[in-house]
Amino acid sequence: MPTKKSAKGGEEKPKKEKAPTTRAKVKKQEVAIHSPKMAMVGEPEKESEADFQFVIPKTDRYFEAVGRRKTAVARVRLYTKGDLVTVVNQRPYKEYFPTMELQRLVDDPMKKMRSEGRFRVSAKVNGGGIHSQAEAIRLGISRALTVFNPEFRKRLKRAGFLTRDAREVERKKFGLKKARRAPQWQKR
Repeated sequence: MPTKKSAKGGEEKPKKEKAPTTRAKVKKQEVAIHSPKMAMVGEPEKESEADFQFVIPKTDRYFEAVGRRKTAVARVRLYTKGDLVTVVNQRPYKEYFPTMELQRLVDDPMKKMRSEGRFRVSAKVNGGGIHSQAEAIRLGISRALTVFNPEFRKRLKRAGFLTRDAREVERKKFGLKKARRAPQWQKR
């Protein structure tokens, strides 16, 4: 290959020719996802609590309200038809809230209004800790009950179930260890 002379008088190096780049076409393969139910061919299917999903038809009538506590937010729906169970995040509430105290927090508004077996409760909750989630659900159920029947408001308010507990964690400030805790002072 002949070399070119540059304007400065020196010789330029010959340019290398680039090899044509081709992308290899990769065939996309369908990946089959195998679940434990698919592996058990021929055996009768047993429904465990983990596999059980609560299916709620979209056409059912419901009363909806939102409850909040700290950073927990709960969207609660009260259905008048269907199996009368309480479901939290697609799980039975006794499974979601393991202690009796947390279960009592969720049950309190219904017991106060004597309507335990009257509604199917569906709650979607996120954020916060498990205790603040239970209190958020309690506020959501109480608000939904007042939407269902405004006469319930007086008794629920007197019991303290309609009060939004506004206490939240104070933010940490620059230069401090926590929200108000200053670094330890040293004399020397």
